[in-house]
Amino acid sequence: MYELRFKSIPEMLRENAKVYDKKIAITYKKAGQYISLSYSHFYERVLMCARGLLKLGIGKDEKVAILSENRAGWVIADLGILSVGAITVPVYATNTADQAAYVINHSEAKIVFVSNKIQYDKLLSVREKIPHVETVISFERFLGDKLLPVYTLFQLSEISMPITEKEKAEIESRIDEVDKDDILTIIYTSGTTGTPKGVMLTHENIVYDCQYGIKKVKSLTNEETLLSFLPLSHALERTVGYYVTLMNGCELAFAESIEKVPENMTEIRPTVMISVPRLFEKIYSRIFDNIHQMSVIKSKLVHRALDVGKEYVRRKYITKDLPESLKVKYRFYDRLVFRKIRQRFGGRLKFFVSGGAPLDKTINEFFWVIGIPILEGYGLTETSPAICINTLDDVKFGSVGTAFEYSEFKVAEDGELLVKSPAVMKGYYRQDEKTKEMFTEDGWLKTGDVAEIDEDGFIFIKDRKKEIIVTAGGKNIAPQPIENEMKLDKYISQAYVHGDNKPYLTALVVPNFERLFEFARENKLKFFDVGDLVKNEKVTELFRSRIEEINANLPRYETIKKFNLVPRDFSIAGGELTPTLKLKRRIIYDKYREMIESMYLENGYHPDGYKNEKTEEKQ
Repeated sequence: MYELRFKSIPEMLRENAKVYDKKIAITYKKAGQYISLSYSHFYERVLMCARGLLKLGIGKDEKVAILSENRAGWVIADLGILSVGAITVPVYATNTADQAAYVINHSEAKIVFVSNKIQYDKLLSVREKIPHVETVISFERFLGDKLLPVYTLFQLSEISMPITEKEKAEIESRIDEVDKDDILTIIYTSGTTGTPKGVMLTHENIVYDCQYGIKKVKSLTNEETLLSFLPLSHALERTVGYYVTLMNGCELAFAESIEKVPENMTEIRPTVMISVPRLFEKIYSRIFDNIHQMSVIKSKLVHRALDVGKEYVRRKYITKDLPESLKVKYRFYDRLVFRKIRQRFGGRLKFFVSGGAPLDKTINEFFWVIGIPILEGYGLTETSPAICINTLDDVKFGSVGTAFEYSEFKVAEDGELLVKSPAVMKGYYRQDEKTKEMFTEDGWLKTGDVAEIDEDGFIFIKDRKKEIIVTAGGKNIAPQPIENEMKLDKYISQAYVHGDNKPYLTALVVPNFERLFEFARENKLKFFDVGDLVKNEKVTELFRSRIEEINANLPRYETIKKFNLVPRDFSIAGGELTPTLKLKRRIIYDKYREMIESMYLENGYHPDGYKNEKTEEKQ
């Protein structure tokens, strides 16, 4: 039976504040300057926040929401909430007012922490929908409205008044009362479809996930610096980025924003980062854009380096029979090429961790080649989230690794991956029927993913069960591998494949606009705007030829027969992407229904999948 080092997350912080004392816990930028808090100072700030929450009447099992971008206030508020035995309810900062209101109202949160006036105004606009909310606590100072009282985190914490021994003893007695079975958080799944569900995760779920994740990866030391930029509202960054970092006695540094990540990487010089596949795709595309612009001699040198690097990675990590001669060759190209690329990431990055969606095998191998391995893992919000991962010692590209200790996987008859683990959720908040639907009769969690497990225990995710396309001809097709293959093309930024109950596959394609404009200049194309450019006959022909090249490597039934170019990026703000940059398929279909269905109507197919008889007669 497994043993946990800590009973709860606040207990973990209390003990590490003693062990690591003056060591840096968190770093953040304010007014252009980086500020760091040691473990003992950070713990004191958490105690001050907890003191304020107790004065507001927040105690065991009360719900407190956080509606904010990543920042120091987020983690101080979270740990303050947990220290009084309350439950944190994170809300994505990108949520609309109505989306935020749903989460806050459903969870019955009494207090909401917000980052700034923008987030406060969202709540004010839906005040009548959040009747449980008594007070808002802001990380920034501004004037509020009497309909929704607001105070600053400094006011709540009474920052000028140090914690007394009596106050500390009272809060720490609350920490002692937090049990491993108590709910730590309710995370509302961002979801690619349907209404969000509140996933209840306990302290045991999270502590197990952190402790056995650290044990699995092995190469983590307490000298790591992690740069955090994915939303803390998401389970991946929250557990693997934030809690793991503090449990291991490392430094947690906050990026100013996703846009500032490249700049912040060179300033912070992180050793570890958590990301999602979409961001790796963008980095990969950017690097190859730069290679594309090099002279012929330099470009050949880089490609030769990559060829040597691929063989080096295969022999070192896969077959484990690396000859000395290949080591020497790789070191040569590493000094000449790869080291320069790594400098753009700060020069100290040991590895990335990837989750949230399948990572393309080609992109993964590329990062290993340049000396920044990506450890691809897998999990769900319902599993806290990580339950398996590739490691530096044990990796198979295309897989999501092997299970954490004390976690088990098996594949059901229909191909669905099932899991049993101490990381598995307590259930969905106030949704017993939905909870019941998630488990088999003998207690296995249904992941909703179609997978295969090889003889070595490596798990290969094929696609989401609900997203598998079943064509009119009865073929089962996973769209993500096709979309990933398309996104490797230098002219394609994003892709959405459609074809459920249809005679063939079609795609919406978002161009790489920089490359497209370059093509337009080279070919002297005249256009009024992007919408006009994507309709240009030469542009259409360019993309047709690129897609034909991709089709050449696919089985006939998986080929893209028709496509349409979309003149704008899929985005979170536009509603097409989740906060972790996964496609919201239902939203995309609804938004572009006419464009998608036109690709079938052209051939006389009715939107419901059958052929129009009148059209057939004409043919």
